Amino acid sequence: MLAAPNYIDPAQLGALAGELAATARARRHVPPFVLAIQEGGDLNSFPGLPPSAAPADLASAREARAQAVETGRTLRELGVNGVLGPVVDVGLESGSALGARVYSDQPDQVAGFAEASVRAYRRTRLFGAAAHFPGLGGADQSTEEGPATVGLDLPELRDRDLVPFAAAIDAGVPGITLSHALYPMSDFTVPASLSPEVVTRLLRNELGFEGVALTDDLADPSITRLSSVADAAVRALRAGADLLFVSGPTADQQAAYVAVLQAVRSGRVPRERLDEAVARILVAKKNYALIR
Repeated sequence: MLAAPNYIDPAQLGALAGELAATARARRHVPPFVLAIQEGGDLNSFPGLPPSAAPADLASAREARAQAVETGRTLRELGVNGVLGPVVDVGLESGSALGARVYSDQPDQVAGFAEASVRAYRRTRLFGAAAHFPGLGGADQSTEEGPATVGLDLPELRDRDLVPFAAAIDAGVPGITLSHALYPMSDFTVPASLSPEVVTRLLRNELGFEGVALTDDLADPSITRLSSVADAAVRALRAGADLLFVSGPTADQQAAYVAVLQAVRSGRVPRERLDEAVARILVAKKNYALIR
């Protein structure tokens, strides 16, 4: 996962991504996903690279498609093979805590944006993970700032926030990024990314998603004020997540790795759950030409 502090210019980015791939080959590892958050304009991790406009500044789904194609081609040439996006959250008429990350407050318009962006990324072989399931547009604050709540019950989410995710899944999105917000369905006690009700019953069973479920950053304060990163990693995997995103510091990443390893060895996480997650990741890597 590459972020703004990793970036100097396109040449340096290409060299860094190339080094990651070369290291994997030298150690005979499966090639990694090299991911970034590149949502447009001031929301980009890599300034000066596409997309040039934030979702809220796009005039149409057609414009979103063209911008996503340019983004996919540019990033793939530099060795970045995936993004955590598009953001397909539905805003509120009164505004959203996500600001310019939100395309519209109309579910059908966001669904059109989601479909266009997903198909464009697929066309350019850029892995995408639509965010933030089951919908973060109605949150009282960003999960990057602290614990956030979305006061919409499941029927309301079905009528509003789940519509773009269903469109993204129908368009073949390979990944879904899980929200860290708290929802009424779990009595505002369990972040969605750690909830089997959200990840397994809602995303897998109800919406029929068969791709890779990723957590949002488990180092965000919306998680760390409620749990340790290591414990959250185990709970997310148990809930049905396949990829666990942990930004720095390195100590948190290592603690999460050790916690997951111990949980599998002890049986707290069934081996079948681990195999399921790995299989989904390998299928995605094969579909995006990282492995044959």
